[in-house]
Amino acid sequence: MDAGAYSPLVLAYVGDAVYEIIIRTKMINHGSLQVNKLHKRSSELVKAGSQARLIKLIEEMLTEEEHAVYKRGRNAKSGTSAKNASIIDYRTATGLEALVGWLFLREDYDRMVYLVSRGLEKMGVFSEHEEENSHEI
Repeated sequence: MDAGAYSPLVLAYVGDAVYEIIIRTKMINHGSLQVNKLHKRSSELVKAGSQARLIKLIEEMLTEEEHAVYKRGRNAKSGTSAKNASIIDYRTATGLEALVGWLFLREDYDRMVYLVSRGLEKMGVFSEHEEENSHEI
């Protein structure tokens, strides 16, 4: 099935899981840490507030088609509400997750990892040099 045929919330559902795998993989590629420290650091990056910040930092890098997918996800009416985030951050994060899910289902893994990596770099999570050594995702 064409990735564009899925509802934005289905794309976000897939993207949520894929985004977390990207973050966890980047964390273990970044260096050797105890599992509880890995969990704490990765948990911070998968929160809605961090996801909202990341997409805002890379939004100008999106193609028209990617931006349209992001906006579809952001504007989708969800049956759930944010637990520990503002509704704006929650919906913005849903847009990022929809984009990640869409890129994943299109099997555009390089673009997906590139965008998330650039966002993390702009957030100051990884330096440019460290990124060069962690493309094994």
